[in-house]
Amino acid sequence: MTERADETLRGANPGKMFTREVLREAFKESFRKLDPRVQWRNPVMFIVEIGSLLTTLFVAADVFRHRAEFWFDLQLAIWLWLTVLFANFAESLAEGRGKAQAAALRRTRSQTVAKKVVGDRIEMVPATALRKGDVVLVEAGDIIPGDGEVIEGLASVDESAVTGESAPVIRESGGDRSSVTGGTRVLSDWIRVRIAADPGETFLDRMIGLVEGAKRQKTPNEVALTILLVGLSIILLLSVITLAPFALYSGASPSIPVLVALLVCLIPTTIGGLLSAIGIAGMDRLLKRNVLAMSGRAVEAAGDVDVLLLDKTGTITLGNRMATELIPAPGVTPDELAVAAQLASLADETPEGRSIVRLIKEQFQLREPDVKAIGATFVPFSAHTRMSGVDVGRWRIRKGAPDAIAAYVREQGGEVPQEVSREVERIAKQGGTPLLVASDDRVLGTVYLKDIVKGGIKERFATLRKMGIKTVMITGDNPLTAAAIAAEAGVDDFLAEATPEAKLARIREYQAQGHLVAMTGDGTNDAPALAQADVGMAMNSGTQAAKEAGNMVDLDSDPTKLIEVVEIGKQLLITRGALTTFSIANDVAKYFAIIPAMFSATYPQLNLLNVMGLSTPHNAILAAVVFNALIILVLVPLALRGVRYRPSGADALLRRNLLIYGLGGLAAPFVGIKLLDLVFTAVGIR
Repeated sequence: MTERADETLRGANPGKMFTREVLREAFKESFRKLDPRVQWRNPVMFIVEIGSLLTTLFVAADVFRHRAEFWFDLQLAIWLWLTVLFANFAESLAEGRGKAQAAALRRTRSQTVAKKVVGDRIEMVPATALRKGDVVLVEAGDIIPGDGEVIEGLASVDESAVTGESAPVIRESGGDRSSVTGGTRVLSDWIRVRIAADPGETFLDRMIGLVEGAKRQKTPNEVALTILLVGLSIILLLSVITLAPFALYSGASPSIPVLVALLVCLIPTTIGGLLSAIGIAGMDRLLKRNVLAMSGRAVEAAGDVDVLLLDKTGTITLGNRMATELIPAPGVTPDELAVAAQLASLADETPEGRSIVRLIKEQFQLREPDVKAIGATFVPFSAHTRMSGVDVGRWRIRKGAPDAIAAYVREQGGEVPQEVSREVERIAKQGGTPLLVASDDRVLGTVYLKDIVKGGIKERFATLRKMGIKTVMITGDNPLTAAAIAAEAGVDDFLAEATPEAKLARIREYQAQGHLVAMTGDGTNDAPALAQADVGMAMNSGTQAAKEAGNMVDLDSDPTKLIEVVEIGKQLLITRGALTTFSIANDVAKYFAIIPAMFSATYPQLNLLNVMGLSTPHNAILAAVVFNALIILVLVPLALRGVRYRPSGADALLRRNLLIYGLGGLAAPFVGIKLLDLVFTAVGIR
C-alpha cells in the first residue's frame, strides 16, 4: 500500500476542492454525458438538451433561409448547450473527486499470493482465486488477501492504507475485534482467517464502487424532488406551447428558439442541474471523514435522525474504568488494604487492574513485590466466579464484584460489614464501579473504579438537543450506575443492562412512534440493532457481522463520529432545500424579464412590466438565457461544499432559508440580467 493512495483516500488537502486533474476529467466527462442515454436520467436537463438541439436545427435553417435572426438564434443555441454542459460539469466534478480516490485505491492492489490452508498443508494461490469460506494463513509481513474473520491466532495489523491511522491494531479470534480487511498487512505474529467474501465483493471493491458513484442510486427524497421538478417542467412546457397559437392570433410571428429559451429559463434548471452533485458531494464529505456510506439513502436518513443511541464505553466515557480511591472497611488500615489490593492486581492485565496498581504506587509508594520470592500463586479472573486473586501461603486474597466477594466471604464464615455495603451503594449511585477486596473470611475494603466521561461530550449533547435530537446511552451497567453517568454526561435517556434483544426492542419502540433512529456498534451482538436502525454505523474494528448489518462503516472506529454523520446528513438536506428555494425564486424573477420582452411590440402595455428597463427584447431574452447558464456554474462550489449547518430548530432553518435563498433567488436575476443587458448594449449587441 502506498502513502500516496493513503493520502488520497483520506482526502488530503481538504481545503483544496478542485485539482487540475479533477477539473480536466470533469470537463471531458461533461461532453460524454451529452449522450441522451445518460442525460435522460436527469429529466429537467434532458428537456434542456432537446431544446438545445431544436434551437440548433433552427440555426441551421436560418443559414439556408438567410434569416436576420441567425446571430441571435446562434447565441441562444450556444448558451442553451452551455447550460447542459455546466450541469454535467457540476455532476462530473462531484464524481471526479471520488474517481480520483478510487484510482488511488486501485493502485494499492497487487498480485497478492495467499497461503491457503488445505487439510494439513499450505497451498500458494493467487488472492483472486480465493472464495468465501476458504481459510488462509497470514504471517508477519504478509498482506491479508481478503476480507474475513480471524478464527485462530493473534496478530498486530497495519490498517493505515484503509483507515489512515499509522498505529497498528490487534486482531484476534473471538470477541469484537476479529474482523480483518483485505489489503492490510500483518506486522507480527500470525493469524488464520476465514475468507468472508468472494472476489469483487470485498470491502475494498465496495469502497471503490461507492466512491466512484457507479452504484449510487437516488434517495427517496431525491426521487420525490425529481418528480416535483418534472411536474413543474411539464406544466411550464404546456404553458409555453400555448403561447405559439396566442402569438399567431395576436398577429405576431412566434419564434421557436425564443419559446425554447423561455421554457429553459422558467423550468427549475438550477436545482435540476445541481441535484445529483449535491447528493454525490454528501457521500464524498462522509468519506473525507473516513466514513463509508453504503448508500445515499443512509446519508439522507442521517439528516432526518431524531433519536441517537450511543454506547457508553468508548463513546461517552473514555472506555477504561480507572481506580480513583481505596476505602478501608472498619478496623482495617489503609496500608493493609493497599497491600492486599496490590497483590490481587499484580497479575491483572486489564486496564482496571493496572490502574489499581498505579493508584497504590502513587498514593502509598508501595513497590511491586517479587512474586516468586513470596511464593504467590495467582487465581485468574473467571466469568463464573467473577473474581480473581492471589494465594500467598495460607493468605488467600480475592478481588471482584461485590456480590461475588460477599458470597465468597460467607462461604468462609464471614460477613460483609454494613459500612462496606453502604459504600458500595454510594459508589454505584455516583456512577462508579465498586470492587471488594477480601482476605479469607474478612472484607478489607472497597476499590472505587470510575468511568471517566469524555471532555466536551456534555456540550456536544447540548448541541444535539438544539438540533431536536434525543440522545440515549446504552450500557450494560446496572440502572443506578447508568443513571449517574447519564446525568454527568447530559444524555436525555439511558438503557441499562442492555442485551441485544433490549437494544432491538428499544429501536423498534422509537420507530413505532415515528422516530428515525441511529446507533453505533461493533460486535456481533449489535448486528440485529444495527440492521434495524435507520442509520447503523458499524466500527471497522468490529466483526464482519456488524459491518454487514450496518449501512455505514467508520474506518477510524470512533463511535463519536456518529454525531458528525448526523450533522453531514442535515447539511445535505439543508443544501438541497436551500438551492431548491433559490432555483424556484430564480424562475419567478426571470419570468418578469422575458414575458414583457416577448410581447411588448404587440402589446405596448406590457412595457409596464419591464421593471428592469431592459434595452431591447432580444437583449432581455439573451441576458436571461446567459444568466440561467452562468448561475449553475456559480453555485457549483456551494453545491459541493454544502450550505453551512448551524444547530437550530426546523422553524429557524426554514426562516433562514427563505430569507437568504428565497429573497436572494428573487434578487439575483434582476441584478444579473440587468448587468448582462448593460454589457450587451456596451459591446453593441442588439
